[in-house]
Amino acid sequence: MTMKLYCFGESGNAYKAALALQLSGLDWEPVKVDFFNGATRTADYRTDVNEMGEVPVLVDGDTRLTQSGVIQMYVSEKSGKFGGESAEEAREVMRWVFWDNHKLSSQAGMTRFLMNFLPEDKRPAAVIGFMQGRLTAAYGILNDHLKGRDWIVGKGITNADISCCGYLFYPEPYGFNRADWPEIDRWLSNIEALDGWKHPYDLMPGSPADRV
Repeated sequence: MTMKLYCFGESGNAYKAALALQLSGLDWEPVKVDFFNGATRTADYRTDVNEMGEVPVLVDGDTRLTQSGVIQMYVSEKSGKFGGESAEEAREVMRWVFWDNHKLSSQAGMTRFLMNFLPEDKRPAAVIGFMQGRLTAAYGILNDHLKGRDWIVGKGITNADISCCGYLFYPEPYGFNRADWPEIDRWLSNIEALDGWKHPYDLMPGSPADRV
């Protein structure tokens, strides 16, 4: 049975789930959620798809999962990939997934939204500056960790990499420049070189160009 992922191209959190599915080799297909026209805020979406009013949502038969980290865990359970090669590695993978969710993706997602998807007169400069400062600290932690490493944990891609890269391939300006972070840049190139890798706007339906 083909799994369905409710998603849209602009969502970095949805990209984490979509990329895990794509690289796993499991059978899946995207279902576009019209986020910018309010789809996730409707009563029907919250009743039938996700009570939290968010993407991504993975539907696999009678199984329905939300939150990108949980979906990544499920993909690992189904495919045997990305979870780490030992119990120690598995814990380290989860440590980086939790760090990303709290320190990197949550702040990158908010900053990118404020800078690109709000009308210019509603963009809070002070908040954006504060968030960019926190992001710079997070980029520094990741960049330092990657020195001498091809992957965040172990000798191959894991959910740690898939989670932490979630927002870093997006082209919209939000304060991240790959050239400023050579270890992150090299690591992102490793991900791009994987068989089956796709840019978020190629992997999921929906992009800013659709709304121009």
